[in-house]
Amino acid sequence: MVCWSTMDGLAITPLLLYSINMGRVIVAPSILAADFSRLGDEIHRVEAAGADWIHCDIMDGHFVDNISFGPEIVGRVRGLTSVPLDVHLMIEHADHYVPRFIKAGANSITVHVEPEAKHSVTKTLQQIRDAGCRAGLTLNPETSFDSVEPFLDKIDMLLVMTVHPGFGEQQDRHRSRRRHQRRNCTDIDRKRRKRACRGDLNFSRKRLRKSDPRIARRIAWLSSLRSG
Repeated sequence: MVCWSTMDGLAITPLLLYSINMGRVIVAPSILAADFSRLGDEIHRVEAAGADWIHCDIMDGHFVDNISFGPEIVGRVRGLTSVPLDVHLMIEHADHYVPRFIKAGANSITVHVEPEAKHSVTKTLQQIRDAGCRAGLTLNPETSFDSVEPFLDKIDMLLVMTVHPGFGEQQDRHRSRRRHQRRNCTDIDRKRRKRACRGDLNFSRKRLRKSDPRIARRIAWLSSLRSG
């Protein structure tokens, strides 16, 4: 993930979802970049600024070498906002924890396709959809796109990672891969009527600090982006 820091100290992790059907970008700031000592204020600020979703990055210290937070925090966030909560499970045994995040108030849950995630991808995706949530699948930069193709008729979102999950402020070294996979997503959508293709986009802190400091202006700029 890539953390963006605003002029007034608020950090925003930009996760952009491009919806082929809706023809627009959905901006989902991640609370991983927030100041947890005033989490409510941070959420209300990005919500008032026009954020479409709130993204929750869940790390277990096993699938990725970092630990973030669990369903209790997601539940507290749910109590602070009516904006849809998008949960990305960077964890092992996602099938075991999915019910807890559903109970906490997740509107969409994305799980990893890699064998190291140690779960049945088909069963976990069905578990998410049976609960009425959007089901997402994601792959790390080094993972072949072929690994997700068997599941494309079972998902609502595909998260294309352009940095290895687990840490913020990484530089995007996979731009060409992102473009290639976006083309694959678009082609598959036309054939199978998939809803959306989603990926991480990176811009440097330096570039952001030169831009308008107001969060609303920044989110409006992100929303104007289009897949190229």
